[in-house]
Amino acid sequence: MEGSSVRIGKVVVLYALLLVCFLLFIASLIYVNYSERKLPALRSFRIESAIRGSIYSSDGFMLASSKKLYKAIVNTYNIDPQKEELFVNLFSIYSKIPRTQIRERLKKKGNVVLSYNLDSKTAANLKQLVYTLNLYNVFREYEDNQGRVFKYGLSILESGEKRDYLYENSMEPLIGYVRKTEEAKITKVSGVKGIEGSYNGELEPLANGRMEGARDIGFNLILNREAFYRERSDGYSLSLSVPLKLQKKIERLLDEENQRIGAKEVIAGIMDAESGKILALATTKRFDPNNITQDIYSHLNVSAVEYAFEPGSIVKPLIYAILLENNLLDFKERFPLYGGRYRIGDSVITDTHSMKEANAEDIMIFSSNIGMAQIAQKLSPIQYYDGLKHIGFSELSGIDLPYEQVGKIPTPAMFNNQLYKATVAYGYGLQSTFIQMLKAYNIITNNGLTHSPYIAEFLIDSNDLQYPIKHPEPIQVIRKENAIILQDMLIKTVQKGTGRGAAVNGVVVGGKTGTAHIAENGRYVNRYNSSFFGFAADPISRYTIGVVVLEPNTQEAYFSARTAVPVYKKIVELLMSERYLHASSVSP
Repeated sequence: MEGSSVRIGKVVVLYALLLVCFLLFIASLIYVNYSERKLPALRSFRIESAIRGSIYSSDGFMLASSKKLYKAIVNTYNIDPQKEELFVNLFSIYSKIPRTQIRERLKKKGNVVLSYNLDSKTAANLKQLVYTLNLYNVFREYEDNQGRVFKYGLSILESGEKRDYLYENSMEPLIGYVRKTEEAKITKVSGVKGIEGSYNGELEPLANGRMEGARDIGFNLILNREAFYRERSDGYSLSLSVPLKLQKKIERLLDEENQRIGAKEVIAGIMDAESGKILALATTKRFDPNNITQDIYSHLNVSAVEYAFEPGSIVKPLIYAILLENNLLDFKERFPLYGGRYRIGDSVITDTHSMKEANAEDIMIFSSNIGMAQIAQKLSPIQYYDGLKHIGFSELSGIDLPYEQVGKIPTPAMFNNQLYKATVAYGYGLQSTFIQMLKAYNIITNNGLTHSPYIAEFLIDSNDLQYPIKHPEPIQVIRKENAIILQDMLIKTVQKGTGRGAAVNGVVVGGKTGTAHIAENGRYVNRYNSSFFGFAADPISRYTIGVVVLEPNTQEAYFSARTAVPVYKKIVELLMSERYLHASSVSP
C-alpha cells in the first residue's frame, strides 16, 4: 500500500511538471504572437543633400560654387591583421592619401575616420574599392567583450559641403564669404558678407533628395516600380552685372597705381548711367575667401558701402544741384574771393587757387571754397537739409550689399549757422559713402534720374531658367535742364579746371576733384582722402565713374590731381580699350 502511494505521488509530480511545461509553451506562443517583434527592416532609404547655388559673372565665369565632401570610415577591429597592409596600400592608391598618414590613423581602435574631405570622384572610386576589399576578405567578424559579433567594412558617407572660390581674391570683397555650421553631422555653409550674405536666402539649398524602397540582403535599395524617388533641389544660382574680365583689369590697375600712391586703400566703381547696374566695384583691399586668416579681417568689409567719410570738394556739384532746383543760382552774379582768405566768425576759409572774384561757373571749375561758402548762404536751412536728403545723403543707396552705412548730414537747425552752411558746401561737416556719392553723381550723368545701384541681375534655377531680379524704378530727382547745366560744368572742369588730368581724347569726360582732411579725436590731422567723381560718354553709352584714395602717402603729392585723377583717366582708357566706349568726334 505504501509503495502504491509513492508511485501515485511520482505520477502526480510528473503530470504537474508536464502541465507546467505545457503552460510555459502556451505562454511563449502567446508572447511570440502578441508581443512587438524586432525584425530587420525590409525597406531602406537614402538622403542626398542639396547644395548651395553658384555665383556667375556677367561674362559667364563661375565665381563661387559648392561641392559635396565625403568621409571614409573603417572599424579597425574588423580589418584582418594579415591583410592590413593590403588595405593601406589600396586605400592610399584610391584616395591619394599617403600610406604613413593612413597607418597613423589606424593606430586608434574602433571606428576611425580616415578622411573628411573626399571629393565626389574620389568617393565614387572608394565605393568601388569596397567590393575589391570584400572580394579579398580584408574584413572579418569581431566579437567584443559583451559577446556581440559584428562586421563592418569601409563606409563612404557624405560629410558636408565645401564652398570654392575659383578666382581667389578677384571680385572680393564684393562676392563675400560663407561660414560653416554643423547640422545632423553634416557641414553646411551660409553667406555672411557681400553677395553671399545679401542673397543667402536665394542661394541656400531648397530641398534634399530622397530615395526609399525595398532593400536586398546587403541593404542596397532596389530601384523598382514601387521605389520612391525625389530629386534634390539645389539653391538658385546668381548672375551678377559685373564682368570678371573688366573687374580683374581694374583691380590690377588699382594695385599698380597704389605702388605709386602708397594709400591705405584705393576704391573704384563704374555704374551704367541708364540702368544703375554696377560694371565694376574694385578695391586694393582684397582677400582669398578660400583661406581667411585673422590678419586680413579688415579686408572682409566692403569699404565702398561700409565706410563713410567727409567727401571734400566732390560735393560741390551736388550743392549746385540743390541751388538750381530752388532757382537760387544766378550765373551772371560775381562773388568776391578776398585774395584766397575769407573769415566767418572765428574761422578762416581758404582757397588753393587765389582769385579776386568769380562767377558761379568759375567757382565750380576752379573749386573755390570761398565762393561756395557765399553761394550756400542763399539756401534756407530746410532747403539745404531736404536737398541733401533728396539727392541721397544720409539715406541707403539701395545697393544689394549688406551692412551699408548711411553717413550723416547736419540737422535743419544746424543749418541756421552760417559756418555749417559754408563748410558743408565744400564737403566738410557731412559724411558719405562711396556708393552714395556714385549714385548721386549718376543723377547728373543720367539727366536728373536716380537709379538704385545693383550688382545681381537674375536668378537661375536647376533647369537653367532665368528670373530677372526686380529693382526700383528710376525717379526724377532734379530737372533735366539742370542736370545738363551741371554736366556742362563738369566737362569744363576737366577741360580747363582742376580735373584737367582726366581728359581722354575721343570721349566726353566730366568730373570733379576732391581732397579732404581726415578728422581724428575732434581735430583735423595731417592725413587726407582724395577723390574724383564724374562721367565718361560717347554717342551711345554713358558711365558714372568714381575713384576714392584713402590716406595716400603724404610724403608724395596727396591732392586729387596727383592721386585719384590719374587713376580715373586710366579707367576711362580701359573702358575704351575694352570697347565699352568708342572714340568719336561727335558729342553725346
